[in-house]
Formats: sequence, C-alpha cells, structure tokens
Amino acid sequence: MTTRRRWIPLLVLGLATALLAGCSTTRVVEGQVQSFSTLAAVPAPATYRIERLPSQQTPSFDAIAALAEQSLTRAGLQRDDAAPRLLVQLGVQADAVPRYDPFRPHGPFYGPYGPGPWGMGGWYGRGWGVHGMWRFGEPTPLHRRAVSIVMRDAGTQALVYETSAVHEDVWVSDPAVYGVLFDAALSGFPKPPQGPRQVRLPLAQQ
Repeated sequence: MTTRRRWIPLLVLGLATALLAGCSTTRVVEGQVQSFSTLAAVPAPATYRIERLPSQQTPSFDAIAALAEQSLTRAGLQRDDAAPRLLVQLGVQADAVPRYDPFRPHGPFYGPYGPGPWGMGGWYGRGWGVHGMWRFGEPTPLHRRAVSIVMRDAGTQALVYETSAVHEDVWVSDPAVYGVLFDAALSGFPKPPQGPRQVRLPLAQQ
C-alpha cells in the first residue's frame, strides 16, 4: 500500500510535466487581419518578385523576407525574380503600446516620451524596436507586431492586393511571430473575406 501511495504523486508530477511541455511547444497567435483584393483568382503564372524598400536593403531584413516567402509559397505563389506576374512589397513594425492602468481609469499610462508612433508608413528602418521608456511599477506595455503585404500587377503596375495583420500581447517572439502574421495576412488569398477579422494560428516554439 505504501509503495502505491508513493507512485501516485510521481504519476501526478509526470502528467503535470507533460502538460507543461505541451503548452511550451505551441502557442496561438491571434492576428487582427484586414484584406482588400481585386483578384478573381490566383494569377497565371502565379509568380512574384519581392521589391525591397530602401530601408529594407539590409542583412537584418533577410530573415523577415524569408518568412514572407514561405507564407507566399503556402498561398500558392512562386518566387520568380526574372519573370514575375506580381510585384510584392512587405512592411513590418515592432512597437509597444500602453496598457490601461486600473487605478487610472480615465486614460492609459504613457511613458515620459508619450505614446510611440504607429502608422502605415516607415514600418522598417531605424525606428525598429520599442519606443519610449516605462517607469517602474506601471502596467507592462503590450508588444505590438504588424505586417503588411501589397501586390501590384507587374505589367500594368495596378494595385491588386493589400493585406495586413496586427498582433498585441505581453509576450513576443521575434522574428518567428512575423511568419505567423504573414500566414494570417494571406489567409483567404486571393479572395479574402471582407472587413476586419481575427485569425488564430499556432506558433511552434523552438
């Protein structure tokens, strides 16, 4: 009887460890997605070329571009720099946003430099990183990560697809989270649902 009682705590400990291990290997990323499309179907041939902005002409952007290429492949597109049907521009942003202080219900707490900038322009460049400083004891800011994809017809230069995905959390994993956000942004390609939507996708931990 004593031996059996000793095994019960060990069994419970083993199950708890297994559950914690399972939770640590997969995390769900929820992205706020909005897409606009003039495409009726996937272009033929389904080829593209990524056009990097001047601020993206750095080796540090290579990992982001690689994640975007993987997502574009999963969406049914193939990279062909010599003969693209689509020209693709990428945007990424890393920022922090304040959280509401429960003891200050009339407004959020901002650091001494005020709220960080947020917009569609100038996503990747020298502004990469967290803006502002946060005083000790104040609510932990949310990490905001965002991606955008704009596609143009290579022949006519017409804009044919625009999509973006935004994720906010107290936890972040760069650059892997951008791969999930690119997948979320391309969900439904080439005829995505209209209006803002939430897309939940798993983020595998290394």
